[in-house]
Amino acid sequence: MTVSRAEFRDAMARLGAAVNIVTSAGPGGRAGVTASAVCSVTDDPPTLLVCLNRTSSGNPVFKANGVICVNTLAAGQRPISEAFSGVGGLTGEARFTHGNWSTMATGAPVLEDAAVSFDCRIAEVLEKGTHSVFFAEILAIRQGLPGRALIWYGRGYHPVGHEVVA
Repeated sequence: MTVSRAEFRDAMARLGAAVNIVTSAGPGGRAGVTASAVCSVTDDPPTLLVCLNRTSSGNPVFKANGVICVNTLAAGQRPISEAFSGVGGLTGEARFTHGNWSTMATGAPVLEDAAVSFDCRIAEVLEKGTHSVFFAEILAIRQGLPGRALIWYGRGYHPVGHEVVA
């Protein structure tokens, strides 16, 4: 039995995932994209897995630079996600006009008010079907303020978690 592309995509819409802005900077330039296909691999060494479509504008830049930063968005950061996903036609450097950016160990852009940011060195890249799978060793972490996170579920954005009361 073969699963169709449409059936697979419909099923994946029911797998909620954190919304992330994955960024890079270096000899290949500066780039950033919205991604939900991010997960932990191991804590020794601390490593994330990031899946990115081969046709994504960030894909060749990430490979050329060898570094990425995974910036997990807070509940109110939907406009940043949309900007980095190309909504409104933003590309390249224009995407970075949304949000406040700094750097950590690798020099990749770090979103100042992200829920959490993982600054990484790309340890390995595997090509599978339409996507590149990046194994990224974490060199530095910045945790944001506690609060609600932004997830992608059912082809839409949703806040998740508890509101922090001061």
